[in-house]
Amino acid sequence: MRKLLLAASFCAVLATPTYAARCGGDFNSFVAAMSAEAQAAGVSPAVVSQALSGVTPDPAVLTFDRRQRGTFNKTFEQYVATRVGPGRINMGRQMLQRHASLLARVEKRFGVPPEIIVAIWGLESDYGKGDIGKMPVIRTLATMAHDCRRTELFQGELLAALKIVQRGDLPLRELIGAFAGEIGQTQFLPSSYIKYGVDFDGDGHVDLRRSIPDVLASTANLLHVSGFRHGAPYNEGTSGTGPRSIARRSAISPISWWGARSLRRAQ
Repeated sequence: MRKLLLAASFCAVLATPTYAARCGGDFNSFVAAMSAEAQAAGVSPAVVSQALSGVTPDPAVLTFDRRQRGTFNKTFEQYVATRVGPGRINMGRQMLQRHASLLARVEKRFGVPPEIIVAIWGLESDYGKGDIGKMPVIRTLATMAHDCRRTELFQGELLAALKIVQRGDLPLRELIGAFAGEIGQTQFLPSSYIKYGVDFDGDGHVDLRRSIPDVLASTANLLHVSGFRHGAPYNEGTSGTGPRSIARRSAISPISWWGARSLRRAQ
């Protein structure tokens, strides 16, 4: 399995776009390079200026990032023990009933069982009632992108976050998230927000902070596109991409792990 994981990681690196901004060094110079790159990618000068002018690095973000490495050592059982209890299970049952009609429509369109969607919703934000982050996403991602440990990943996420503002899905003041830039009730990284976000309530915007229809449909869309559907579970024994592996290796949250990778269907 280790060889398969190493090969998958190598392919992911090869597939990652190369960005022009140089990590490390002077932070303002890095931000200036990212500003130019964002405009070249189609983000308006007004949005770039509004989002990046005066941004400063956040040392707390890097401290949290280094501390998260311990998550990789948890077994699935250890992870679940800290996240699932009778109260959350009972609330999940209530959510299945309360949103039965919506979940039925989501399942009909994306083929993902309601129980899976609601379970992820509960794990990530306690069904939207828990902490979905208080960090300014742009500052968080600029900090992570400037750090050389995973600069290409987070340069891409920073550009995606700017595109969320550009599209009008969330105003900059509401672009608030967790310590790695995850946004909304099921903690989408910005690139996943752009790729898999669904305007399921029909208001013209993808709002993963407040719109339950958008949250549940977007979560189902991510899983559907990744290959998770009725009758096609992941073969964890051969691919290392089953739910247990996902939870065990996720540095931040399961949904972020799904969204950051192109997963294969089990044969």
